[in-house]
Amino acid sequence: MPSSSPNLGGASRLRRRALLGTAVLVVLVALAGLTAYLTRDGRGPAEPAARQSSSAAPSSSAVSPSGSPSPSAHSVALPVPPDTHNPIAFGKAAAAALWSYDTRAYSQAELLSALRGWVTAEAEYADSASVDEVVPSPVLWKEMAANGQFATAKVNEGHFPDSFTQALQANPGAITQAYIYAVTVSGKQSIAWKGSPAGGAESRMATLAVQCRPNQPCALVGVLPSVAP
Repeated sequence: MPSSSPNLGGASRLRRRALLGTAVLVVLVALAGLTAYLTRDGRGPAEPAARQSSSAAPSSSAVSPSGSPSPSAHSVALPVPPDTHNPIAFGKAAAAALWSYDTRAYSQAELLSALRGWVTAEAEYADSASVDEVVPSPVLWKEMAANGQFATAKVNEGHFPDSFTQALQANPGAITQAYIYAVTVSGKQSIAWKGSPAGGAESRMATLAVQCRPNQPCALVGVLPSVAP
């Protein structure tokens, strides 16, 4: 679902790319995937996403300790960002939220809205579109809902990519403009549906851009188009 207005001009897009390049690429220059992320065609300003005001804790059934879907997932809550200043902890929680859904418990629009609540409110850095792309389209969601499909996630680990760490060591002051970190997360997504409670599972891996300013909790910047090891 596009998160930017078709009326926004090319000058605005170029200005935003310049800001991103200054604040992020200085630190993450070694990440080829991020370069593509910042310069891909048609990328426009993402709409700012307000942090969710809900204080409800995410349901334990949303991210199953075993990674296996549970029939009790009907009570799953929409994902709520954790209050943390640790980029790796936030990246792991964000990946679990992006890999989990329950078509029986809420609508596609409700999940989109919840996930946008994870995105930084700083519009010059936020890439809501990359988050939206992770969520099934309304048409696909409707088909999935007809089958009662849901997914849970088990996160195995999260880390700073080697290239990010090396770039940061080479220029530690570069991070202080936007405080954006690259975090690579690996895990497993388990999917089940009516008539197939066992479902199936597959390994998942993603590199996320996470903003963690010293004076505020971490927030998601976006999902990179390729994984940085």
